[in-house]
Amino acid sequence: MSTASAEVRRDQALAEAAARFDTPAYVYFTETIAERLSGLRRHFGRWFAVSYAVKTNPNPALLSWMRDQVEYLDISSGGEFTLSQQAGWEPARISFTGPAKREAELRPVIAAGLGELVIESLREARLADAIAAELGLVQPVLLRMTPDRVPKGFGDQMAGRPSAFGIDIEDAPEILPQIAALPNLRIIGLHIYSGTQSLRPEAICENWRIFMRVFSQSCELLDLMPEKLVFGSGLGIPYHPGDTALDLSLITEGIAAELDAFRAQPRLAQCRLVLELGRYLVGPAGYFVTRVISVKQSRGTRIAICDGGLNANLAASGNFGMVLRRNYVMHRIGGDQGGSRAEEKHDISGPLCTSIDKLGSGVLLDRLDEGDLLAIHQCGGYGPTASPLYFISHPLPREVLVQADEVQDITRIKD
Repeated sequence: MSTASAEVRRDQALAEAAARFDTPAYVYFTETIAERLSGLRRHFGRWFAVSYAVKTNPNPALLSWMRDQVEYLDISSGGEFTLSQQAGWEPARISFTGPAKREAELRPVIAAGLGELVIESLREARLADAIAAELGLVQPVLLRMTPDRVPKGFGDQMAGRPSAFGIDIEDAPEILPQIAALPNLRIIGLHIYSGTQSLRPEAICENWRIFMRVFSQSCELLDLMPEKLVFGSGLGIPYHPGDTALDLSLITEGIAAELDAFRAQPRLAQCRLVLELGRYLVGPAGYFVTRVISVKQSRGTRIAICDGGLNANLAASGNFGMVLRRNYVMHRIGGDQGGSRAEEKHDISGPLCTSIDKLGSGVLLDRLDEGDLLAIHQCGGYGPTASPLYFISHPLPREVLVQADEVQDITRIKD
């Protein structure tokens, strides 16, 4: 299918979702996720299984579809465990990360047969050991290690500086043996997730080299033959105009020989390597669709005021960790209607009574008029659940799944 045909088909589905289920709406295309998984397996499949980070998009319908697409899930709360169960996931295929796990979360997941508890501190290890002992169980665990540096080129860093996450590598000689001595925990491997949202293949390769060094040192310290080692991928997506999408082949070329040598170590003979990722899979599969309610000229600027703003899409407004605000890629659904719509610069505002409710500044688009639909790209991750949905009590966004020719309302958070 040509690019133009694919864009027409996409816009037809987006328009149908808006017509049937109203706006604002998040629309997710499973076909895109499947294509991205295919690319990951083509480039990395000889080394890695795939784990999906639920925090990126925890919609139960999407999680249910994922059951037959990826090997594992990673949750970060007891609530995400409940959502994964509603979606039909077996607890044995789930790992649980997070720096502040509470007893009320740990007890039910351990009792249910959680695959791996990712231990982030000695306090957490002792608590989990006590719970497992009370239940008469031995809980498999992964130890989350925090390297002493993260290469330049990552959007968010969770290592190389004071961090709430994991066990600092310099503290490993003191802490790891204490965890290993706990009788109701069984260390089966290690976990690192130290940087996110990188579009630089060389930075990702260097980060994975750090992982392999930390994994080797920690396994030697524990005399461990691991069953599982989790690489937090760090693979980014091109949110903004001018961003270049990752070329996975460049990562493969840069790291293949080292991964082969690492995987060939006798200590890793029974080990499975796992690539944990979220936004790389689902981000490009999602579009945020919002309708233009009003258009005005203000001091030389054309402003399109939409029914969805930062309340429904905090990330696209630039208020979800963006240091310098940059526009997301976006387009008018239906294009320029055969050349009848000239391109103009627009500011895109939401419906809220605050000046920070902006989805775009100076965006060059086919002219927007009242009633038009606008689609913001790369919105499959960190959407409804990362937004202040109840701020000013506007209608909550819908969630829609497009699978083959079926367009289905899968909204989880409702009015």
